[in-house]
Amino acid sequence: MVELIRNDEHISDAANNENSFRVLRGRVSVLKKAPDARLMAYLELAGFGSVALIQSSDLRFDLLFALVERWRPKTHTFHFPCGECTVTLEDVALQLGLPIDGSLVTGVSSFTDPAALCYQLLGDSPGDGESYFFGIKFIWLKAKIGQLSATATEGEWMRVARAYIMHMLGAVLMSDANDSVHLMYLPLLADFSIGRSYN
Repeated sequence: MVELIRNDEHISDAANNENSFRVLRGRVSVLKKAPDARLMAYLELAGFGSVALIQSSDLRFDLLFALVERWRPKTHTFHFPCGECTVTLEDVALQLGLPIDGSLVTGVSSFTDPAALCYQLLGDSPGDGESYFFGIKFIWLKAKIGQLSATATEGEWMRVARAYIMHMLGAVLMSDANDSVHLMYLPLLADFSIGRSYN
């Protein structure tokens, strides 16, 4: 049986009221500029070229709130007057250009020396002074991306490409309430040519 909401005013109207306690607020941490052409070569090689072109946009919190109110957790669908709707893996693949066939990335990896991993693949470690950390903060990744000079070597371009992809993973693809991305994705970026083999 379909659950119907019959109110004269839809719950999304509350989002337009700034004083409402039920207003949904989002966190946006996308990079505001398109990547350099030299950086795009590495992003394309790793399979993230299309995602890198996503630019910041204004979020319509009233529309997001309306979608949240129409979500039904039991069926994992949105309920609209015209019927049920959901976002499929194929939709994500078509819109973002990401592979959906390949090796799965699941679970949490453990690292004996996360600082060494960061030094090896990013050229620096955000966890200086910490013996163990799980994530890399977006603010550190943005600073790392902005440090690239005009005379950068290929190794520096590769490290910045990894930082760029890590930022995209945490801020765009796997975003949540945190201000960091989990370190478990970094070892998958050691060799850009196998990046497309993961889904």
